[in-house]
Amino acid sequence: MQNSEIPDAEILKSVLEPLLEDFQYWFERSRDFLEKHRLSFMNEQEQSDMLSRVKQAQAELNSAKMLFTATDGQVALDMATIQPWHSLVTEYWIVAQRFHYEQSQI
Repeated sequence: MQNSEIPDAEILKSVLEPLLEDFQYWFERSRDFLEKHRLSFMNEQEQSDMLSRVKQAQAELNSAKMLFTATDGQVALDMATIQPWHSLVTEYWIVAQRFHYEQSQI
């Protein structure tokens, strides 16, 4: 008898795998952006802190992806893990949007 609280591995894999890939894309893009641009609306410490949070999230994501791969998609991620990643990506979008807006005003 199958435990109804354990999600079907194929459904889990079809949802979680692309989500992890999306986070990987956005963290790489965020890191590249923060390393290449000096943001006039953030002081150096704020920008450095954001870059550190992106690097930490990348490390967490890499661990989650390794576990996901090692178990052939048999593990899920708690929303308490995913929510800060989502917030960080949203923060990056806001920062990048502001940067590009300010660049367009020059």
